[in-house]
Amino acid sequence: MNPVTAIIQRNLLNYTRNRGRMIGSMVMSMFMLVMFSFMMKSSMSGFGEPMNYLIAGVIIMTVFQTGINNSSDILSDISDGYMKEVMVAPIARSQISIGNIISGAVVSTLQGTLTMIISLLIGFKINVFQILLLIAVMLVSAMTFSAVGLFLATVSRNSPSFQTISSMIMMPLTFVSGAYIPTTMMPGFLLPVVYLNPLTYVTSIFRYIALGAYKMSSAELVREGMAFNIYGFIITPVMGLMITVLIGTAFFALSVGKFNQADFIQWQEYSRHRR
Repeated sequence: MNPVTAIIQRNLLNYTRNRGRMIGSMVMSMFMLVMFSFMMKSSMSGFGEPMNYLIAGVIIMTVFQTGINNSSDILSDISDGYMKEVMVAPIARSQISIGNIISGAVVSTLQGTLTMIISLLIGFKINVFQILLLIAVMLVSAMTFSAVGLFLATVSRNSPSFQTISSMIMMPLTFVSGAYIPTTMMPGFLLPVVYLNPLTYVTSIFRYIALGAYKMSSAELVREGMAFNIYGFIITPVMGLMITVLIGTAFFALSVGKFNQADFIQWQEYSRHRR
């Protein structure tokens, strides 16, 4: 069996066995959906499908958070000694990192798809074509998030540091992405951060598909927060997705390179000392 395939199968098996984490993530997503639907419904009366607008943000946040947090599993593998056993096998380090990135992306996409299926029961109105497009966007964006997560894991080197660093990054990016609070409602001094945030563009393409806004003009998309006017240059949802792919490619290369240079024995000793 191909080493990358073996790692993906192993990580997917661990995902299906850890039902507590899977259910906990879905419960959190539903909580955010209910809370923000009550808080934002009155201010979003101008949107054609306000529930679609809100649910799209919740789903993509589920993919984002799962993609980042799932990378902590590799730190557990290192501290438990499993990674040292893997390194004995004739397998390149790049294959290990690639397998973990792909498996993390698949897990994130599955988690987002489950959230989307539940959302269909509470007012998420989309057709089969939109469902397929949204799953494709989830998979592409999950690859980026998983690569970012692995890079953070290799930088932090232990679970406590990873949790601290990831929380410091995820929380600000989440609330300036427009997922829960529309970017059109944010103060002007936050807009530079909004434009630099890759999560902003993932959220915009996700809503663009969920709302079926294919016939809207660029000006209308900007007004609804699904496109962005930066000094006269319009970043459309499709262009935003391309930016996300470029960022994902860069972090993919960075995480694989950083993983190849990692000293797992030192990491394991450091983790034991922390305990």
